[in-house]
Amino acid sequence: MTMLKIDNLTAEVGGTQILDGLSLEVPAGEVHAIMGPNGAGKSTLSYVLGGRPGYEVTGGSVTFRGQDLLDMEPHERAGAGLFLGFQYPVEIPGVSNVQFLREALNSQLKSRGEEPLTGGEFLKLAKEKAALLKLDMDMLKRHVNVGFSGGEKKRAEMVQMGILDPAFAVLDETDSGLDIDALRVVGEGINAIMRNPDKGVLLITHYQRLLEVVRPDRVSILSKGRIVRTGGPELAQQLESEGYDAVMEAA
Repeated sequence: MTMLKIDNLTAEVGGTQILDGLSLEVPAGEVHAIMGPNGAGKSTLSYVLGGRPGYEVTGGSVTFRGQDLLDMEPHERAGAGLFLGFQYPVEIPGVSNVQFLREALNSQLKSRGEEPLTGGEFLKLAKEKAALLKLDMDMLKRHVNVGFSGGEKKRAEMVQMGILDPAFAVLDETDSGLDIDALRVVGEGINAIMRNPDKGVLLITHYQRLLEVVRPDRVSILSKGRIVRTGGPELAQQLESEGYDAVMEAA
């Protein structure tokens, strides 16, 4: 089953075209890594998929689990099972992680016609997912990302992903700002939550180091707004050793 199908997608930001005929398909059960140099359009792709305002789609189509993704509002995309992990998770002063996550989960359950979790049920789930990411529950009682280190923000975001249990995750440079130990914890968390024959992952990264923990099934190179080459995990290793210019010239 195809989870995500992108066909000839074009998009612009502030009148400047960033995505230029991008096509990509991710089947269920696959971790697909997107790599590319700065300015290639990686973050723009993630924002377009998530429905961020200001990112205007000017052509092409995106189908998510058989539905027209571009026709959905951001909250509808989340309700349909799409999760977007940010390169720089935002701070939300005055709102605790526990409050935020419970509201987010129950909102999604309601959109699917399911019963919301009670306070006790939610706390049990939150403790389980926090332990998976080695995050103290006291951190979840604090305001969302306020005063968190880079590694704590990313681990808290992965706890959020574990609680929401999406069908598909778009993770934009999740390894950004992580030290070696935090990288391994976050990577193992991604594996535990999303390595499933019924799920899919689009993993956007600059470097091969995260892919040593979260082994991709396929790797694509994004350059100047389009996919220029796709291969197996060995393509990421080639990029690491030879660099983007050499690999793309050989394509």
